[in-house]
Amino acid sequence: MKKQYSETFLLAIFLTIFFSVIVADVEAATIQTNRFHLYLKQGIDKAFNLETASAIDLLEKAIELEPENPAGYAYLAMLHLFSYEMSYDLETRKKDQEAIVRYVGTALSKGEKRLEMNPKDSEAYLAMALAKIAKVNWAIREKRYLVMAQETSNIWNYLEKASRAEPNNFDIYFLRGLLHYHIYHLPGLTRFASSLLITSGDSQKGLKEIELAAQKGDLLQTIAQSELQSVYLTFEKQPAQALPVIMKLREKFPNNYNFLFAQANAFAELLRLDEAFALAREIENNIKAAKPPYAPQLQPRYNQLMGNIFFAQGEYDKATGYFQKALQDTAFYNTRVRVWTLVRMGMIQDICKNRAGAEEYYSQALEMEGGEGIAKVEAKKYLQAPYVPAKII
Repeated sequence: MKKQYSETFLLAIFLTIFFSVIVADVEAATIQTNRFHLYLKQGIDKAFNLETASAIDLLEKAIELEPENPAGYAYLAMLHLFSYEMSYDLETRKKDQEAIVRYVGTALSKGEKRLEMNPKDSEAYLAMALAKIAKVNWAIREKRYLVMAQETSNIWNYLEKASRAEPNNFDIYFLRGLLHYHIYHLPGLTRFASSLLITSGDSQKGLKEIELAAQKGDLLQTIAQSELQSVYLTFEKQPAQALPVIMKLREKFPNNYNFLFAQANAFAELLRLDEAFALAREIENNIKAAKPPYAPQLQPRYNQLMGNIFFAQGEYDKATGYFQKALQDTAFYNTRVRVWTLVRMGMIQDICKNRAGAEEYYSQALEMEGGEGIAKVEAKKYLQAPYVPAKII
């Protein structure tokens, strides 16, 4: 009897220790996963506040915790894409370009290994889709159309599988919405090819998906919000919709001058001109003081903003003066500013009934290498039919 009791007692102790170890391992794994997620989230926030070095450090810490997780590499690829787009230095752009290609490759290889172990790994599919989108965006800007065609393969398939495995992951909605919305706005042949390689464009569906991710997303929520304000302001021509999103982002990321420019442009479009001029003065003072991250290279963008505000005010001579200043800087990082400025100059010529002058500006905008796709869409539209200002009721 004593032997049986002793064996039962020992078995109970063994089971207690065994399950304690399992619970401890599960808790440790959960803590590590939470830390990994926290590092990613903090890294994204630092990136949006234009603290690139801190962002890279946090994402690298996430990778140290989970070196086989493709998500860390995918977000590093996205971070270097942001840096590439905002860089004023060609050498820095080259390094970012190399980093994008490197981290995309690592994210894809790590993702494939995860899927070999678990074919329903939603996180792996999402990371691989994000990595491919980062490389496609870079390829578009570099006009690497062969690379773009190669990397578009499987994006939609990854997102569909991620969604089936985890239907309540609202980050997936952002990437789906991004593709639905922007494929719809591509020019004819490119849209047709993208529809074949990825998915068909759908403007309204895409917008709703981006809105949902902006409200309920997790790691991609901030990126979705940033995209949403841009879509409202630039594509949808709804500055009243864009403004609250911009103001929320500006409050959260006070260092990010992009949201300050966006808010000033929204105010101009809404004819809240005193507020637009006040923000423009703030930008000008920061540029003059070289207050980080403000730099002299932002001067053409400031000139374009002032031109936009005077344009909204109906002061076309003053607007033209600022637009001409913006066009004087021919640096590579100023291409988007120049394309949009040429479109605005064409619009002024249309208002002044100088159709030949307007057509010249629109043609220059279309011929300029690089630049904003939507600006060229506007240039093509007004080249076909003159710009007519909306009547103010």
